[in-house]
Amino acid sequence: MSKLTVTLVQSNLYWEDKSANLQVLEEKIRSVKERTELVILPEMFNTGFSMNPEKLAEPMDGNTVQWMKRISNQKNIILTGSLIIEEDGQYYNRLIWMLPNGDFGIYDKRHRFAFGGEDQQFAAGNKRLIASAKKWKINLMVCYDLRFPVWARQQGGMNLGEPGTENGFEYDLLIYVANWPERRMQAWNTLLQARAIENQCYTIGVNRVGNDGNEIHYNGNSMIVDPLGEILYQKSGEEDVFTYTFEKKKLEEVRSKFPFWRDADTFHIFNDQPQKDKII
Repeated sequence: MSKLTVTLVQSNLYWEDKSANLQVLEEKIRSVKERTELVILPEMFNTGFSMNPEKLAEPMDGNTVQWMKRISNQKNIILTGSLIIEEDGQYYNRLIWMLPNGDFGIYDKRHRFAFGGEDQQFAAGNKRLIASAKKWKINLMVCYDLRFPVWARQQGGMNLGEPGTENGFEYDLLIYVANWPERRMQAWNTLLQARAIENQCYTIGVNRVGNDGNEIHYNGNSMIVDPLGEILYQKSGEEDVFTYTFEKKKLEEVRSKFPFWRDADTFHIFNDQPQKDKII
């Protein structure tokens, strides 16, 4: 059974300072000595969680996407995280899944954080991105999406026979990149475990540390959770770069022993199933 090695980068972010953030993150990525296949950065990793898209947005051929292409190629890794993108006159909090050969997938954050004004500045995404790496299927989401379980819910069990729904599962690993404040950390911890348990998948949350330009404090608490809800890694209060290897055998054992997906309710998101990009 295949293994997948993943590196979580929990970093302080310099407020709206792209060059400083990219320099520091590049140093952190290059500091990883063990072989890794996927490196995960926080939400809005080049600016912090800013509501100034007019000032900070880039096109898809801008400097930050080019930086991602360069780092991904030079380190021979998949690199992912979100940033502010302008496209067709609208702004998106867009996660990019960058492959070493320069190909990429995108996920535009579906659930915008209205409490912080994100819904006034950014357009909502309308499709999920389920990517692939070493035969692992990976569902990619952003921060506030964590509060909405239907958007992440496995639907393979109710669509058996369709491509990509073998054994009742659409994906094996669920990833959230975030700027999640310390003051709401109980929800972060609880919901990451809940998403892992209800979807019978490994779940990763990568958060930032430090203060942003609005004096909101972040304490990280990046986590890896197994399909039974056990926390495999958790780091609070400081920067950290952590690498972990997932084993498909352990995942399959849990799903075989506890086939809870067979009892899941049938449902549809809105009036249609979400459209899904697949990176093979």
